[in-house]
Amino acid sequence: MVIPVHDLNPARRTPWVLYALVVANVVVFLLTPGTAGSLTGNVPLAELCRLEAFLDRFAAVPQELVHHRMPRLVPTGETGVGPEGPGCVVRPPEYAKSPELSVLSAMFLHGGWLHLLGNMLFLWIFGNNVEDRTGHWRFALFYLVCGYVAAYAYSLTNAASAAPLIGASGAVAGVLGAYLVLYPRARVWVLVPFLIFLPLRLPAWAVLGSWFALQAVYSSGAGVAGAGTVAYLAHVAGFVAGVLLALPLRPGTVQPPEPPRAAFGRQARRTW
Repeated sequence: MVIPVHDLNPARRTPWVLYALVVANVVVFLLTPGTAGSLTGNVPLAELCRLEAFLDRFAAVPQELVHHRMPRLVPTGETGVGPEGPGCVVRPPEYAKSPELSVLSAMFLHGGWLHLLGNMLFLWIFGNNVEDRTGHWRFALFYLVCGYVAAYAYSLTNAASAAPLIGASGAVAGVLGAYLVLYPRARVWVLVPFLIFLPLRLPAWAVLGSWFALQAVYSSGAGVAGAGTVAYLAHVAGFVAGVLLALPLRPGTVQPPEPPRAAFGRQARRTW
């Protein structure tokens, strides 16, 4: 898995929607219960119960999306002591939840700092050029559509799951798919972990194509332990949605200039 750090593809306009998405994701994460504990890995029971109640209310849940009904009991955010010891109190829900709108709110929720920073890194590097090509409002709509496709694709194939589905990964995957279609030959600086992090300049088709291939392998449960803890299928679905939505925009897309190549020998001497 390579880590992108910069692409050689200047944008013509300021990506205001991208900036707003990054700020919104960071602010929501800081306001999410248990944020401090996610950094240290030590979350007190009271904070954990508040987090469970928060996610149950605002995260997308496959069972709810497919069957369109709330669970009989939900966490209240309070702690209590039962026959098996301390735990989180559950009661019948006292609020009405829209499963469809929960997909929107879930796009701004993250399970930890690494989850947040990974998504924002990919969005920051590749999102500005996609917004530049689509325009501000169409980019916002594109982002949301990819997020919804990702959430519903995962839910339809995991209809019995009551685990919260959170994160911007599906929408960001759509951005990656669009970038691959629009700027396949753009050069991207990446860090490749091989004993140390090696900086390499690779074409976007290699960086994003390999990323998609890994997600596809992981979504099948192959090559990774505990694949069920990450919704890899949502990444695959979001990426495919981004590819399909970007295809009509490919004609007429201005490609970035080819970066200068290093010159050696006689060719180098002629440039003096």
